[in-house]
Amino acid sequence: MGDLYRDAWITCTDDGIVIRWYYPWGSRKIPYAAIRSARRVRLTPLHGRGRVWGTANPRYWASLDPGRPGKDAALILDVGKPVHPFLTPQDVSAVERIIRERAGLPEVSGAEPEVGPII
Repeated sequence: MGDLYRDAWITCTDDGIVIRWYYPWGSRKIPYAAIRSARRVRLTPLHGRGRVWGTANPRYWASLDPGRPGKDAALILDVGKPVHPFLTPQDVSAVERIIRERAGLPEVSGAEPEVGPII
């Protein structure tokens, strides 16, 4: 079967999410079964929008996305490890929906997302 979602940096497959250029040496694949939660956050210049790759906060790691300064939302995944992947897919809503469906996570209320962490 084909990809459920694909952009320049993120691919959602039948069994997990592939984050290209997550590490300086390559991609990271996260099985949906490993995802404990997915949290949507708003980006501001100090809270994620200004970070193209990496982090200044040891709890989060922003995958490479040169287009992040022009985006307004991100997803933070809890995969049961101290560092949480910080992703900015082109279509945040589509990726969030796929992750919630495939990982069996509950839907989120229509409340305005909180501002993301300083990364």
